[in-house]
Parts: sequence; structure tokens; C-alpha cells
Amino acid sequence: MLAAPGFHHLHLNSVDPERAIEFYTRQFPSASKGSWGGFPALESPNDVLVLFTKVDTPPSTAPQSAIWHFGWHVTDARQSLATYRARPEVELLPLYTTDEGGSVLISSDTWPNVGNVLGLTKGQIAEAKAKGLGPAGGGGFSYLRGPDNALVEYAGNHPAERFNHVHLYQEDPIAALGWYQKHLNAPIRPGYAPAAAAGGATRGPDRTWPALNREGMFRTPRAGVEFGDVSMMWYANQGERPLVGSRGQLQDHIALSVQDLNAWIDKLRGEGVKFLEKPYPLGDTRAVMIEGPSREALELVEVD
Repeated sequence: MLAAPGFHHLHLNSVDPERAIEFYTRQFPSASKGSWGGFPALESPNDVLVLFTKVDTPPSTAPQSAIWHFGWHVTDARQSLATYRARPEVELLPLYTTDEGGSVLISSDTWPNVGNVLGLTKGQIAEAKAKGLGPAGGGGFSYLRGPDNALVEYAGNHPAERFNHVHLYQEDPIAALGWYQKHLNAPIRPGYAPAAAAGGATRGPDRTWPALNREGMFRTPRAGVEFGDVSMMWYANQGERPLVGSRGQLQDHIALSVQDLNAWIDKLRGEGVKFLEKPYPLGDTRAVMIEGPSREALELVEVD
């Protein structure tokens, strides 16, 4: 069996890559400006890149593709929140606590979770209120608006600041896990056991809070894998329209690093995986583009 890929980079389209990189290095000081393969790059200290292609018009973020948002670990989420509050260039996004209104800026200012699943249903919120439960406090997850309308999560408290995940949606989250395991030999994200919905449903039935949308979000089923030290996790498609292809959108594609690209091409062709592009030069190496289970573009980059 071929070894599981590593996480190489997330590729964004931007009207002003230099300004975007400046924004991210200010908000996440452990990151630095660089370049890779002829592209402007944001470099995370865990050897993960965010690459940028300059485009003439603002890249789209709708209709929704499978790639939802990306995120950083921070060492103190509440200190980061306080820092961002004082910066006029940072737009902080509310997390709604019920569909009746009310919001917080960090998840730990809401009721504590039940088990290992983020968010509470209406029934669980009512139970928490009846028990007089208060916010957990401490670290949590929060969101800010990045350049080009990027949705960026920061979460803590963690030992070091770094790029740590890409969050996705999938049409069938459990089937998507099988796809990543079969075709990319991906290990399940540690501590993130798949959670199926009752009856094998691909979404539902209950919305949960806190959520970026007032109406709440569906958090079952869920699944996730890990490439190197970067997680790729997903929930069900939240909307009624099918997820669209990611190419040309703000979050254009996700890149994974592999050794022996020819062997991977043979494996994936033999398994009937869809290829979006034939092998092509990429900087000092070469790559190939395939399509994931919900039309997310995945680039395989050959490394030594």
C-alpha cells in the first residue's frame, strides 16, 4: 500500500495576494511570507503552505463548494479575540446561540457540549437551561473574515500557533470517509470517530448551535481524516443545492504531497477516480489534479 499523503497546501484565488498575505501574517504572527512553485505563499511553521493565484475579479464563495473554511490553532483563543477586537481591519463573525437570536464571539461562551459532538440541539439547550448550566469558559473556536471574503477559524488553547485544518461539507459524509480511505489511504482523524445519522441518513435530523447561521447547522453525520498534522473534517451539505466544483472559487483546491506520483496515478486510474487535469509541471516538481467525492479539487504534488 502506498503511504498516506501529507498535507502540502491550500490554494486560494485572490485579487491582491500580497495584501492577503500581509493580513494573515499580522493576525497569525507565526506565519511568514514566502513563495513556492512560482506562487506567492503564506508559510505556516508546520511546513504547510497557503498559495495564492492573482485574479482580476473577486473570486466567488457561492454557490457552496465542498471546501467550507480553513483554520489555525492559536495558543490563547481569548487573547486572540481581544487582539482582533482592537484591530479595525478584522471583522469578527458572530456565533448564533439559538434560532431566536443571541450570539457570542467564542464558542466557550455558550453552554458546554454533550459528549464529543460540537453544538447542542434545541432539546439539549432547553435541558442545559433547566439545569442552570453556564458557559464553559476557557478556549474555544471563533471566526473572522479574511481577505477576499475568506472564512477563517481560529481555535485554542493549543501548544503552538499553526495552520491546522480545512473544514468541508460532503453530500454523504460517511461515504466520503470511505472514499478518502480507499483512494488516498487516509487515516481517520485521531479523537474524531465518525458519527453517523440515524437510519444512515446523509443529513440531519436536528440543527445545532452555536452556528454561523442563525438557523443553526446540521452536525451529524460527521467524519474526518488527517494528512500529516492537518485535519480535513466534514459535515453534511447544509443547503438544498448540490455542492459545486471548487475550481475558480476563492478556495480553489487542496494539495496533498505524495512520493512516486506515477504509482499514485496508476492506482487512482485503476480505481476509477476522476482526473481533472493530466500530470503537469509545478515549480521544480509535477502534479496531477483529481476530484473528490463532492467535487472538491485535490492536487497531488510529487515530493522527494
